[in-house]
Amino acid sequence: MLTILYDGAPKMWPAYQPALTTALADAGIAAHLVLPDEVAPEAVDYIVYAPTGPVQDFTPFTRARAVLSLWAGVERVVGNPTLTQPLCRMVDDGLERGMIEWVTGHVLRAHLGMDRHIINPDRIWDQTAPPLARERGVTVLGLGALGAACASTLASLGFPVTGWSRTPKSLPGILCESGPEGLHRALSRAEILVTILPNTPETTNLLNADTLALLPRGATILNPGRGTLIDDVALLATLDSGQVGQATLDVFRVEPLPADHPYWAHPKVTVTPHIAAETRPSSAARVIVENIRRDQAGEPLLHLVDRSRGY
Repeated sequence: MLTILYDGAPKMWPAYQPALTTALADAGIAAHLVLPDEVAPEAVDYIVYAPTGPVQDFTPFTRARAVLSLWAGVERVVGNPTLTQPLCRMVDDGLERGMIEWVTGHVLRAHLGMDRHIINPDRIWDQTAPPLARERGVTVLGLGALGAACASTLASLGFPVTGWSRTPKSLPGILCESGPEGLHRALSRAEILVTILPNTPETTNLLNADTLALLPRGATILNPGRGTLIDDVALLATLDSGQVGQATLDVFRVEPLPADHPYWAHPKVTVTPHIAAETRPSSAARVIVENIRRDQAGEPLLHLVDRSRGY
């Protein structure tokens, strides 16, 4: 009988308890699901983890075979010196579908100019039609599982999509760029720019005054990746100058976004409350349990974090 510790947000326990129970039963795994105050750390076999849970020191969990994250991003735990167990990040179809739907919806909103019809207090009858998708360049920064899925979906709608990653990638139907020079080329094509990169030292403030200046004038920025990717001061300046025409932001350096932050009041900024790729308990539970099954069967863990790269 395995002992599995739930160390996610306490408010989500009523949703995760039945989801994990069902997934374990379906996989034929006998296990106790427990909360941190219900078990001695040395009795825990696996930790289902989120940064919003109470466990910060992993040292007492001497028997734990893996820490299985409910979040795709692991920057808040990967540098924890007490974490010596294998760490797996969350990659699941529910999270991926949520990101695809958020990105596609907001790309189409920008492409079709929906805001001028939705918010039209002067009742202006403007029949100016947008270009076709094939005439609007979209760039996706980050070609991991989520970025690649979004890039492929946008390409299927007819957009010419450029993808950029720090290391070379190859995706059908996507013009893939990499490295510093590739970033410049990718940004120069980005009438709509989507950022889905992890938070690492190399990506912090990747979009700054210099790189934002490379965008076509009036470009739209969508950031469902990480708040640290964008220099906020530089973005606000380029919005004011017209170099960037609109920004829809789902992630921020401080969350919830403070009520006095300039983004809330800026007429060219849309704030969404970190909902682009929310983990769904039913699908996330299946991913967690599959990794437990694999580990018990002596198979390699899925989505194992490379700590030297930070993801």
